[in-house]
Amino acid sequence: MSKITSFPSTAEMSDIRHALLRRDPLSAAKEVLYHLDISLGSALQSSTGPTPGLEKSTVELVEEFIFHVPKDRNIQPKRMSCVQELQLLEIMCSYFQEQSKDAIRQIIFSALFSLQGNKADESRMAMLGKLVSMAIAVCRVPILECAATWLQRTHSAWCVRLARVLMDDYCTLVPCAISTLQNICSASPRFCCQLLTAVTALYDFSSDELTPPPALLEMLVGWITEDPRLLLLTFINTPLNSSLPLGCLEITPLLGLLRWCVKAPLAYQRGRKSALTNGHGESEKGTAYEELYSKLHLSVLQVFLMLQVHLTEQNLIGRLAVLPVESVATLVEEVSRLCEKLTPFPAANHIQLALDRLAQALQVAMATGALLCAREDLRTLCSRLPHNNLLQLVMSGPVVQPPPHSGPFQPNMYPHIHPGRPSTLSPHSPHPVLSPHPTHPALSPHRPLTAHAAHPSLSPHAFHPAAMAFPYRPIR
Repeated sequence: MSKITSFPSTAEMSDIRHALLRRDPLSAAKEVLYHLDISLGSALQSSTGPTPGLEKSTVELVEEFIFHVPKDRNIQPKRMSCVQELQLLEIMCSYFQEQSKDAIRQIIFSALFSLQGNKADESRMAMLGKLVSMAIAVCRVPILECAATWLQRTHSAWCVRLARVLMDDYCTLVPCAISTLQNICSASPRFCCQLLTAVTALYDFSSDELTPPPALLEMLVGWITEDPRLLLLTFINTPLNSSLPLGCLEITPLLGLLRWCVKAPLAYQRGRKSALTNGHGESEKGTAYEELYSKLHLSVLQVFLMLQVHLTEQNLIGRLAVLPVESVATLVEEVSRLCEKLTPFPAANHIQLALDRLAQALQVAMATGALLCAREDLRTLCSRLPHNNLLQLVMSGPVVQPPPHSGPFQPNMYPHIHPGRPSTLSPHSPHPVLSPHPTHPALSPHRPLTAHAAHPSLSPHAFHPAAMAFPYRPIR
């Protein structure tokens, strides 16, 4: 990225730093924000090339006076009190809300919270979690939009940490606050789409603690049921030529939600088995939310169909895999391990339910172009899974043979099990008009009838087959 030429010189930055050291922590932090706004705003307006970057000296100012990481180890950093920290968060909220230019908001947010790979990152994450949590509480949409971009361009490990902070604030510490988070979907759908992806990465059912809280599950199912297009928002609005960093979140939450639907029956049975082993009573937790996971599974399948429309319009069928094969292989391996742990336990119905959902999702994903995987590769991936009739059908694929005397085979057409007799209305008939007895023209019954015209007194009984002059052959 290009350097900002409008920043003060090294000597001027040193003077600014010494002036900030004489101020109280809150006043110094406000001054740094003001400095960022002036410097980056003017550089962005005058720049015609790539987005301007930050000078190292400016990064050090941000780290020292906003995140309190001292530049000099011999100097004890000035810490803000809890009240001052709350005031700083309010100042940030007001700044991002009042800044009318989205480009400036985004670059200031990036300057504050882009991770630098140093010891200041922990302070950055702590401040970011509090800022986004406050933005949800007071519905500050500009901050949520900036946070959505941050979630899209940051390594997934940090995104999961932010998701954990928000889930603790709105699902664990204050469960009744979930309604506040629920209302954000209409205000900032883009943020909610990215939050969905981060939350599904957080709750991966690897342990009982990483099972989605009931209130969160109900809220997310409500979001998706109301508008399934929410899951594709980031994917549709991301340019194909944009390069995302390695290790970032999936482009859609589809894979994470599919993991939920498939692993939920197994994970709840794992918890039930553990409870029985430890002498506790059976838990009805899994049964209580089976309907929610069924709704979620149906919505995921519907979104795959919506995705096919977009891929077709953009001419991306067969060229872009929304579900990476590697991620699907990881999911299959996780399901296989869970099934092995439950094998001695009477959980056959739940294992079959999980495998049914997996088979349905794989078939729909492959049919819609979201998953680019050959049947042979799919059989290799699923070879360690327990037997499941539906999964076997999906791995085998349809066995289609063209009927005889038909035209060229069409892959999208399945032949009838019992093909009808050829007729003039059948599109497959090569003989539009067929004689009743094409191979016996000499046996036509109409030629001998000309002799009856000369016998007007002939009795009607003469037409009995036994009295006919031509041979009678019964129909067999």
